[in-house]
Amino acid sequence: MNMEIGFPFCTIAFFLSIFFVLKLQNARNKKLPPSPPSLPIIGHLHLLKSPIHKTFKSLSCKYGPIIFLRFGTCPVIVISSPSIAEQCFTKNDIIFANRPKSLVTKHLGYNQTTIGFSPHGDHWRNLRRIASSQIFSTVSLNYSSAVRTEEVRYVIKKLVLDYKGGIAKKVNLNFLFEKLVYDVLTKMVAGKRWSESTHEMFGPTMVMTICDYFPVLQWIGFQGLEKNLVEIKKTRDKFLQTLIDECRKSRADDSSLVEQKKTIIDALLCLQKAQPECYTDDIIKGVIMVMFTAGTHTSAVTMEWAMSLLLNHPEVMKKAKLEINNLVGERRFLEESDILKLPYLRCIINETLRLFPAGPLLVPHFSSQDSIIEGYHIPKGTILFVNVWEIQRDPKLWEEPNKFKPERFEGMEGGIEGCKFIPFGMGRRACPGSGLAMRLIGLVLGLFIQCFEWQRVGPEYVGLDESCGLMLNKRDPLEALYRPRESMAVSLSQL
Repeated sequence: MNMEIGFPFCTIAFFLSIFFVLKLQNARNKKLPPSPPSLPIIGHLHLLKSPIHKTFKSLSCKYGPIIFLRFGTCPVIVISSPSIAEQCFTKNDIIFANRPKSLVTKHLGYNQTTIGFSPHGDHWRNLRRIASSQIFSTVSLNYSSAVRTEEVRYVIKKLVLDYKGGIAKKVNLNFLFEKLVYDVLTKMVAGKRWSESTHEMFGPTMVMTICDYFPVLQWIGFQGLEKNLVEIKKTRDKFLQTLIDECRKSRADDSSLVEQKKTIIDALLCLQKAQPECYTDDIIKGVIMVMFTAGTHTSAVTMEWAMSLLLNHPEVMKKAKLEINNLVGERRFLEESDILKLPYLRCIINETLRLFPAGPLLVPHFSSQDSIIEGYHIPKGTILFVNVWEIQRDPKLWEEPNKFKPERFEGMEGGIEGCKFIPFGMGRRACPGSGLAMRLIGLVLGLFIQCFEWQRVGPEYVGLDESCGLMLNKRDPLEALYRPRESMAVSLSQL
């Protein structure tokens, strides 16, 4: 009996070995990008140290701006040059317009059906159209502007009420920004503030896990990774379904709401009514889930980095405050529509995104066929990482690249050509929510600068060390001292 089972198994293993050897030999016959020495089976995984974007930088310094790696069974290229990144996102944009399949995209991406993880094709194009027309269009963002304004002013009012007068009061801006962003997005999505006890439900997760690099580990349930993902999915799914059911019930109870689109879920339910087979509850949940996973931590952490930099550079905050005062004075609060008239404030945001892009490697791309990049053969099925963090600190591209200088973006309102500055990505899979992020970050920073005096907790500079993880978080959560501006006392008392 054992021989009957063992012989077929050995035969399959033998032919699989021949297949991989021939495949490797075929790849070697073609010119692959430079590659460090690898180990059997694990490939280059032993080289990875946290933070990964800095590991990739050290490798690019040694092997060049395009590197070929192998993570277990997965071929990988790492790009750290804007010109090479541009080749991937323009000439070869369709080839790299996919995402790698993984346990995460299977369970948390509704089996690769969300806009972030769906393969390039008709379904993805439809999701992109929905996002562009129903959520992130200028008309939609203008419509939801009142929600964002209300929530930011609500936080400002709470800060004013918590201030007891006299000495400046300390506030944890890390917690405040994250709670604020969740409140804003939940209000936009479902018409109410975030009510859950934890934000970790939609916390950052790795797109790829060790089980994706070694599929055999999935079969043995390695470290319970898949089981944990299933549990996270159940928790998220229950929460999102509750939001949809509540909005559906409100529309059923009030016939006047049936054709209205007050919230994002309302707009999606209108689409579902017209085409129920195309807009299932799972599709709707996938759309709004991406807003929570991709739009919350990224915006909050950018605000935290920006305030850290401003506290370390009070002269920059003073210049921004003067710009705001010159535009709106001190008798009315800054509005979201004013952000476009505040070029220096936008320079501050851009410089923050340059130094501390929330996603330092972007979301990984995946090649659908063989291609030629920079004269090198890139095999079909290769994962693409773009080290935006390194590109945006390249001394060949930026003068004093590690210095906080918002003025470097002055006169660049029309944008920067190429891939020199791409914190939101580029090409077909660029972040569709960048416009919303810039509006919200600009409104929060603008009003915080307008309404309060800020200073560091102690005489030492705010630490700018990064934590190790998928996102470029601050290692130490930001705390700061604030007091309401006396010149804004009348306006603040009317909140």
